[in-house]
Amino acid sequence: MTTARLHRPDYTLIAIIFIIIIFGLIMLSSAGTVVAYQKFGDSNYYLKRQLLFGITLGLLALFAASKIDYHFWQKMAFPLLAITIFALIVVLVPGLGYELGGARRWINFGGFVFQPSELTKLTFILYLATWLSKKGKEINNMTYGFVPFLVLLGLITMLIMLQPDLGTMTVIAFVAVIVYFVAGGSIKHLLLILLVGALLFGLLVQIAPYRAARFTVFLNPEMDPQGIGYHVNQALLAIGSGGIFGLGLGHSRQKYNYLPEVTGDSIFAVIAEELGLIISIGLILLYLTMMLRGFKIAKNAPDPFGKLVAVGITCWFTFQALVNIGSMTSILPLTGIPLPFVSYGSSAIVISLASVGILINISKQTKETAMVPIRGRKND
Repeated sequence: MTTARLHRPDYTLIAIIFIIIIFGLIMLSSAGTVVAYQKFGDSNYYLKRQLLFGITLGLLALFAASKIDYHFWQKMAFPLLAITIFALIVVLVPGLGYELGGARRWINFGGFVFQPSELTKLTFILYLATWLSKKGKEINNMTYGFVPFLVLLGLITMLIMLQPDLGTMTVIAFVAVIVYFVAGGSIKHLLLILLVGALLFGLLVQIAPYRAARFTVFLNPEMDPQGIGYHVNQALLAIGSGGIFGLGLGHSRQKYNYLPEVTGDSIFAVIAEELGLIISIGLILLYLTMMLRGFKIAKNAPDPFGKLVAVGITCWFTFQALVNIGSMTSILPLTGIPLPFVSYGSSAIVISLASVGILINISKQTKETAMVPIRGRKND
């Protein structure tokens, strides 16, 4: 294990995360008022639950993870992944898994709904970073490196697709391939993975009519605006209505039961409608700055494990934000992926903030000589 003198964490990264969180709460309080009142008789239902079960628990997880030496997760990587795989199996068991909208992705613990696929994003990154950092040059060995990686990736993605959840599967597969490549995977293996992935993605689209419909709408956005094209057309209408400066906070028209999933996957469309192009671009710039800070932490990490974990977490947040915003603006096919730190979802917020805590701990041990060491502290 590589030791490093502790110094101050990346305060820029911390500030960016907190700005996005606060902004997300403001937008959730606006976007969710109509649907919350209709479903629960309380306009602030989603905001309250996000604060109580998401932000509060998430900040506690962030604080704890930022204080724990990130090498601890190297020791816990296998048990955590085993627990995650078990949870992914439990989700599929009738009576244990909680089904909503035709998908079985949650476990209900006495009113608290947990989504194991969100935990998978973190635990799979930790396990891959642990495993790949130990492989060294063997990573490009077909028998000991490449094939075991494909088998493990195939197992995880298969369990998630059985829920089914193509969006989360895509995020996990993308991040896993990036981590594998950064760890030293060859271009030849990367191209092979991309080829196989493209073929499997095409197969998944063909066997599920609703996925094929989404892809068709992506190619022809004007097609069937009251049917399969309804969601993307309403999102584009919301974004277009906002113009440069927006209609004003709280003045969205599309949240009045026109735009589906206003508190989840579609919240960016409400942001663009109420606050306009300038604020929307500002949010995108925040995500891009977060990406740059994360990659800087990865570049200066004291060991391969820290580097791979930082790369994985950073790519996870960045890619997920890119796919969410891209699908709302019809740059990418419509995919059910939440906007990190903004969309409603307790499991996503808690796991994401815990991951930020790990990233912060890595930032305290980077090899940046310009940082001022914290005197009198050898570990945290």
